[in-house]
Amino acid sequence: MAGTAMLTGTQKAALLLIQLGKDQAARVMSQMDEAEIEELTTEIARLDRVNPEVAQAVLDEFYETSIGGSGGAGGLGFAQKVLEASLGRERAAGMMERLASSLQGQPFEFLQHADARQVVSLLSGEHPQTIALVLAHLRPDHASAIITGLPPAVAGDVAHRIALMERASPDVVAVVAENLQRKASAVLTPQEMAAVGGVQPLVDIINRTDPSTEKIILESLEARDTSLAEEVRSRMFVFSDIVLLEERAIQLVLRGVETSTLATALKGVEGDVREKITRNLSERARENLDEEMDLLGPVRLSLVEDARATVVQVIRRLEESGQIVIRREGEDEYVA
Repeated sequence: MAGTAMLTGTQKAALLLIQLGKDQAARVMSQMDEAEIEELTTEIARLDRVNPEVAQAVLDEFYETSIGGSGGAGGLGFAQKVLEASLGRERAAGMMERLASSLQGQPFEFLQHADARQVVSLLSGEHPQTIALVLAHLRPDHASAIITGLPPAVAGDVAHRIALMERASPDVVAVVAENLQRKASAVLTPQEMAAVGGVQPLVDIINRTDPSTEKIILESLEARDTSLAEEVRSRMFVFSDIVLLEERAIQLVLRGVETSTLATALKGVEGDVREKITRNLSERARENLDEEMDLLGPVRLSLVEDARATVVQVIRRLEESGQIVIRREGEDEYVA
């Protein structure tokens, strides 16, 4: 297909994973073998900026392959079964629905990869109903960034109109899209390159994988590119970073970790990390922890690493849900 001829199969797969979203990409990768994970993670990190037309062409090619498989081996049914095996029936159905929707062409597709500030400039002076119509057709995260850039009074009016909007005539939508596209040619940067991959998206994906997949990815990156692996690790939260958490955050984390898991994770740990944890336990909980650690005796390193990964997963889930904030080293302090 035009636009994808210069891409390898691995690059296309990496682009597709990125566009499926971090959570789904993590689940898909957890079903792959080690060699496939190694190849894909390297490509995801390398795909820093890609022309949005090329990214869309990859989606188009995947979709056409899915629905047009020959010889009875491919086709939509086959694609559906593969996705169900990786993601489960409900998530696979939702993903195929969203993918099909995006590939059938959206009226405001030309705005999907534009910088939010450029879109705000484009929509300046438009009627709030027009702005509401546009934002309702964009990705939630993109629409959120755009509405944040609108004047407060306009943003409130637009939000109200989006809430009340149920259906819009396809003809009206088409006219609005056509007019905006003509206007966009003078406002938006031609052939704008959209950030689709790179180190941070890879970190986001790794943070959502299970411990074994995370280990495979980091070890494969280390073997291929030491400096890249170090950069990825520096952006990830690891067990020793627990000292960066505030007291309240530590207490929330400890509520979500079994005493036996915590005891195993603390094997061989001394100094600030151990003190930070024990300081936030009740006296009775500290006694239970000490008893558990004494009963464990020597523990295999692999089990210790698994226990620490479990604690880190709890921390990441709490951060993702907004219950705690992780202050990385070098970041500004927060003011209450």
